[in-house]
Amino acid sequence: MTARPVPQAVLFDLDGTLADTAPDLAYALNQTLLHYRHPPLPYESIRPVVSHGGMALIKLGFGLAPDTPDFEERRERLLSIYAENLCRATGLFPGLGAVLSRLETDGLPWGIVTNKPAWLTDPLIAALQLERRAACVVSGDTCNRRKPHPDPILHACQLLGRDPRHTWYIGDAGRDIQAGKSAGCLTIGALYGYLHPDDPPHAWQADLTIDRPEQLLDLLRDDIGIA
Repeated sequence: MTARPVPQAVLFDLDGTLADTAPDLAYALNQTLLHYRHPPLPYESIRPVVSHGGMALIKLGFGLAPDTPDFEERRERLLSIYAENLCRATGLFPGLGAVLSRLETDGLPWGIVTNKPAWLTDPLIAALQLERRAACVVSGDTCNRRKPHPDPILHACQLLGRDPRHTWYIGDAGRDIQAGKSAGCLTIGALYGYLHPDDPPHAWQADLTIDRPEQLLDLLRDDIGIA
């Protein structure tokens, strides 16, 4: 068996991996639906779609294709409502606070690589009081190409001064794992995230998977002796 690379840095996807943003995105979608006189959807049907962004949420709520004339107007309203309610109920997933504290205590830099645009990412990171803790934040519009292209992860590694081959990337969607693998990182699938039936974890081919954030501490303890 090939040994895992000893990590020099740990990178996280944001929605569905680091932060549980689904309650606020579900609120924004349902407020948008009500505005257009559509019935709201149950949270359980919205949660699996959250990691796939505003376009996927509008498709779910209204059954519209992106080339439909009203699609963009409704997506913009959704994002506007969300921007005003970024952190009503959003927080770190249980156990991740301890993970981040342990990484910081042991001098292992961590960062965020998300497809969320910076105008939403930055205020959310500030509301979560992570802007001074994250060693880097790469948003969906930081680079010319988003995940599943590896550019955002490679850019994050460059900002950190770390070798991608000694960087772990954790995400809850196939595009996360594809981007991480293409960048040369060790990839970890977050099975506690927003799993969509059309994007099953077995198809991701992640190097490792975790059911709970705390399992990251077990992996780090095994590899670098974090207590």
